[in-house]
Amino acid sequence: QVQLVESGGGLVQPDGSLRLSCAASGPTLDYYAIGWFRQAPGKEREGVSCISSTGDSTYYADSVKGRFTISRDNAKNTVYLQMNSLKPEDTAVYYCAAHWRCGSSNGSEYDYWGQGTQVTVSS
Repeated sequence: QVQLVESGGGLVQPDGSLRLSCAASGPTLDYYAIGWFRQAPGKEREGVSCISSTGDSTYYADSVKGRFTISRDNAKNTVYLQMNSLKPEDTAVYYCAAHWRCGSSNGSEYDYWGQGTQVTVSS
């Protein structure tokens, strides 16, 4: 069973940057696509980005295109989400999840989830 642990969240000012990490233990991540999701208070969970198992394909929500970059280092069993030009509306708990392919944006197909890391964008 894959265990995922997110880190890198925190408080940042608008237009600032953060890099989130999703580290896996257990089976290698080589065979899994990894998605990043977020959920703000009172809102539904939304898909932010996804990267295929090989890293050849990446996907982004329209709201983060051009600002966020997803990448992976399979040797380190870690996936990253570089977040630049952060906005207050990016405030949410961010989760990473694993599935054999990039699935639906609501995350319903994903098999393994981390515990989440809080990102707060505020001045």
